Amino acid sequence: MLLVTGGAGFIGSNLVAALNEAGRTDVVVCDWLGDEGKWRNLAKRHLADFVPPSELADWLKGRRLDAVLHMGAISATTAVDGDLVIDSNFRLSLRLLDWCTASATPLIYASSASTYGDGEQGFYDNPSLAALKALRPMNLYGWSKHLFDMAVAARAERHEKLPPQYVGLKFFNVFGPNEYHKGTMMSVLARRFDDIKAGRVVELFKSHREGIADGDQRRDFIYVDDVVRVMMWLLATPSVSGLFNVGTGEARSFKDLILAAYGALGTTPNIVYIDMPEAIRGSYQYFTQAEVDRLQVAGYNGGFTALEDAVGHYVRGYLESADRYR
Repeated sequence: MLLVTGGAGFIGSNLVAALNEAGRTDVVVCDWLGDEGKWRNLAKRHLADFVPPSELADWLKGRRLDAVLHMGAISATTAVDGDLVIDSNFRLSLRLLDWCTASATPLIYASSASTYGDGEQGFYDNPSLAALKALRPMNLYGWSKHLFDMAVAARAERHEKLPPQYVGLKFFNVFGPNEYHKGTMMSVLARRFDDIKAGRVVELFKSHREGIADGDQRRDFIYVDDVVRVMMWLLATPSVSGLFNVGTGEARSFKDLILAAYGALGTTPNIVYIDMPEAIRGSYQYFTQAEVDRLQVAGYNGGFTALEDAVGHYVRGYLESADRYR
């Protein structure tokens, strides 16, 4: 039996889909459904149980699990309720770490590229506590993920007992089906697709940094299928533990992302550039790019989907369909 926390969310529901497709029907999801339509992310899935987070501690008592895949978190980078975020993202993670350690259960958990902050320290997934302490996340969400990364690293460096497999994954800019409940936290592609298809103007930010063109702010965009493929490989490779970036290793611009959508539809681009709000100009990231060599050295050779191919798959397979859900 496998436990997927956050299994009704974006990455979690895609992971549940992949597990079902691999023949696993003994999948238990722990999540809140709320009123955002998250249930639709699981409407095609086969589950063994569904556990609200408030009941998880009792549900775990006496259980034997093949693995815990901890995707659950308050993932909004704009979140401001510090107590709620710390309880959901840090303290719950610590409790799961303790349970997995005591029960000798593998733990694969979602960290985030937000832990790197403004990128001044680079984007290298050095798992040492000293390297982690040098990072300065720029928002509450990134800080909460960073705290847990450091807690795991500290236990490892003190040679304390840990789960037989423990893996943290620093996800970069993931996009793909089942992200529709995320509102403003959806990818730019998902937010603007209806405008792209209808031929309406699509607005992207102007650059306010010399030497960078309008719309050329860059991110390491990674398709959710690639993220899930990494986790499925880790489940099948219990000898691998550590902290790893999960990105393509290639930064592409927001303009590239939107032009790929126009290309998938075969329509003429209609992009205009608007001023970035002054409130975010000082903290806006112009570049993120994962260093992925540590994941490859660990043995992962699944590759990553090129941006244009990923966008084409998303557009034609989901966004342009009557049923957009995986």
